[in-house]
Amino acid sequence: MTEHHVKERTAGGLLGKVAGRAKQLVGSSFGIDKLDREGRLQQVQAEAEEDAVGRGQEADEKDAEAKLTIAKAETETERRELEQELAQMSAEEKIERDRAQAEHDAAQRAKARKSAATELEREAQRAEARAAAAERQESR
Repeated sequence: MTEHHVKERTAGGLLGKVAGRAKQLVGSSFGIDKLDREGRLQQVQAEAEEDAVGRGQEADEKDAEAKLTIAKAETETERRELEQELAQMSAEEKIERDRAQAEHDAAQRAKARKSAATELEREAQRAEARAAAAERQESR
């Protein structure tokens, strides 16, 4: 009789553990070392698979935490940049308001000077008219 080596796929998780334990018990009860050993190996394999899944989940959680930390840092950086931009805009708006106020003040002063000049011109014309009238009075 020839022995065929068939790669056996075993169930993992709880079912794999139970099947492995059953094989181990049957093998040890009936003195079948190969079945006993296969049962113990199946149990170890099922535990290793569970451990690998657990470590994978742990790695996924740490990866998610790292991504969240990066996202928080990026959000904070963007918030600071926006605050700086807002502050700069506010400063530029203040400069623009100050410039507009200075132009308004200058225009008001120019208007007041023009008004004063117009009044002085009228007074000068009245003085000239009085002087001309006085000359006419004297020449008569």
